[in-house]
Amino acid sequence: MRKADLRGGRPDSAEHVRTGGNAPLRRAVCAALGVVCLGFGALGVALPILPTVPFLMAAACLFARSSARLDGWFKGTALYRKHLEGYAAGRGMSVGTKARIMGMVTLLLAVGFSMMGAAPVGRVVLVIVWLGHVAYFMFGVKTAK
Repeated sequence: MRKADLRGGRPDSAEHVRTGGNAPLRRAVCAALGVVCLGFGALGVALPILPTVPFLMAAACLFARSSARLDGWFKGTALYRKHLEGYAAGRGMSVGTKARIMGMVTLLLAVGFSMMGAAPVGRVVLVIVWLGHVAYFMFGVKTAK
C-alpha cells in the first residue's frame, strides 16, 4: 500500500501537484542550504573576501521557502536587520551597505582583472561586469535615508 493511500490523499491531488510531491524534502533542503548561506554571510562580516549581503539574501529566500518558523527567526537576527531589512521592506540600502558591497565587488574583480594579463577579452568582460554592478547599485537600488 502506498503512503498516499494510507493518509487518505490521492497522489494526483492538487496539494500533491502544487508541492511537487516532495514538500518535506524540499523544505529540509531549503533549510539546510539556508543555514549554509547564513554561515557564509556571517563569515562575510568578518572576512572581507566574502560578500555578506548576497549570502544573506539567499538565506532569507531559502528560509522563507523552508518554514515560517525559520523565516521568522532569521528576520529577527541582527544580521538581517542590519544588512537586509530596509532593502526587503523597499526602503533601499544604506550608503554604508552599498559602499561595502561595491568595495568588495571592485576588489574581487580587480584581482581577477590583474590575473588576466594575457587575456584581454577576459579583462573586457570583467570591466563590463563591474560597470553593470556600479549601474545597478547607483540606479537600481534605492538609497535609504
